[in-house]
Amino acid sequence: MSDESESVIVVRRIKRVTGHGHHGGAWKVAYADFVTAMMAFFLVMWLIGVGTREQKAAISEYFKNPSADPGTATIAPPGKMGPGGASDSAIQLGGAMDLPRGKGDDRRNTPPAMSKEAIEKQARAQEKARLDELMQQLHAAIQSSQALAPFKDQLLLDITSEGLRIQIVDKQNRPMFDTGSARLKDYTVDILHELSGFINRVPNPISISGHTDDAPYSSDHTYGNWELSADRANAARRALLEGGLQDSKIARVVGLAASVPFDRNNPSAAINRRISIVVMTQQAADAAKAPELGSKLPPLPQPIRSADTGAPTLTAPPPNKAI
Repeated sequence: MSDESESVIVVRRIKRVTGHGHHGGAWKVAYADFVTAMMAFFLVMWLIGVGTREQKAAISEYFKNPSADPGTATIAPPGKMGPGGASDSAIQLGGAMDLPRGKGDDRRNTPPAMSKEAIEKQARAQEKARLDELMQQLHAAIQSSQALAPFKDQLLLDITSEGLRIQIVDKQNRPMFDTGSARLKDYTVDILHELSGFINRVPNPISISGHTDDAPYSSDHTYGNWELSADRANAARRALLEGGLQDSKIARVVGLAASVPFDRNNPSAAINRRISIVVMTQQAADAAKAPELGSKLPPLPQPIRSADTGAPTLTAPPPNKAI
């Protein structure tokens, strides 16, 4: 066979490349992940910028503590994700429309500011509620306590403009002190010890005043009813401290002699010999610490409400006068 008659056979091999090579779509998936991560990042930055301090603290606690008991776990509870995982407690952040729009604009998430008068009115109402509750507790104790029940007719409770007033009065044949002396009877000490525990239940300060009848103590003008009433008030103070009363709660101790009789119609009556303990309102305590404010206090009214302790109901005496 000649060379001219020989034919050349050419084999063409076609290589098929799947995925379009470097022009495939894998990069699109990576780019989408990147954009999603950036969107989440900027969303977090936006929340940090507009959130209040309380909301930021809640978010921080959410990621710090995945436990069902806030503030206690350092690892995830059984069946939960690790640190940074889901918490069992929802975070109460509210909707986005409730978030403040600018720096320092927290007013939309905080209650409106109260006026000074409204704050003082609310404080007085809370204080009166505390004193009312204390009076009811004392009344119940007087009725049920074996130590106090025998003397319920000598314990008088009422609420005045100065606060809750507790008066321990003399009774015929049952005085609180030795005759003409500042030495307390044993049962009077027991009464004061019992009262100290109740008085400690409220933060209010107290005032203690001693009273006598109008009988002359002696012809010696160096020591009379004024001195005796002051000594008796101090004896009551010491007994209250022995019973556990905090010393810092005592704002005033005074002796008033016979100047403020309980029974005005009978100045020599045994009931006029008494110790008066007032759990003071804050306004009365401020006036006691700054006498120049005393004129701002309203005049002492009739008792607002008295506890029925078995003693006769009498009108309130005029304001105390310190010696």
